[in-house]
Amino acid sequence: MRLPADYHMHTPLCHHAKGEPWELAEQALAKGLSEIGFSEHNPMMRDDWDDWHMQHEDLDLYFEKVRKAQNDFPSLQIKLALEVDYIPGHEDWVRELASKENFDYFIGSVHYISDEFDIDNPNKKDRWETRPVDDIWETYFDRLTLAASSGLYDIIGHADLCKKFNHRPEKNPSPWYRQFLTAARDHDVAIEINTAGLRKDCLEMYPCPELLQMARQMGVALTFGSDAHAPGEVGSDFPAALALAKGAGYTHWRQFSGRQHQAVRL
Repeated sequence: MRLPADYHMHTPLCHHAKGEPWELAEQALAKGLSEIGFSEHNPMMRDDWDDWHMQHEDLDLYFEKVRKAQNDFPSLQIKLALEVDYIPGHEDWVRELASKENFDYFIGSVHYISDEFDIDNPNKKDRWETRPVDDIWETYFDRLTLAASSGLYDIIGHADLCKKFNHRPEKNPSPWYRQFLTAARDHDVAIEINTAGLRKDCLEMYPCPELLQMARQMGVALTFGSDAHAPGEVGSDFPAALALAKGAGYTHWRQFSGRQHQAVRL
């Protein structure tokens, strides 16, 4: 079985992952992958924003580490990317980051639904008790729609991250899905199947089958990512992710290089 690229992987520079890029690359080859991409959490506007993003001073080191992996494993296609948070009002910061290097793609993610509340942070799980779950989900998808509409990203990451702690809405989320996917389709932004959800409380890949099937029906392109934070997570559950994609009707995945893309048959 030929596996698609794993485009979502992290390094110790985000302060909550382990394994250097060359260690993850070695594991990728062992898993039978022919292409991977590193997408470390971007430096934020301020280094004191939180404790799980890369620091400004480490950006050049990140580039060096990825280049070392590229040199050490010439038989493996290794792409350079960032996972970049979308926070309204800070779009110019994303554009500035994009000018720092010749990136292959940007993953746009929503973790924060306000400047203080990153909804997937285990240290802030109690904040879910202070707002209605439906309100958090709706705010999340509103921001995700803005991210997809911004023109800043090539891929939207873990498109229903709001289910991570298994908080489920009372309302039917389909209108929120459609709102987001319309923006992704209209701006030609891909979504990813992110297998990390299987390792979280929700016990389900991101996105859920309903959202994925809707994405396929609307013509939204697809990538894959393990969201690996350790070498052993590289390519995690990719055969199941591939089966999920095919079950939703996908026949191709989107490959990136220099922020240009092409369709590759699954």
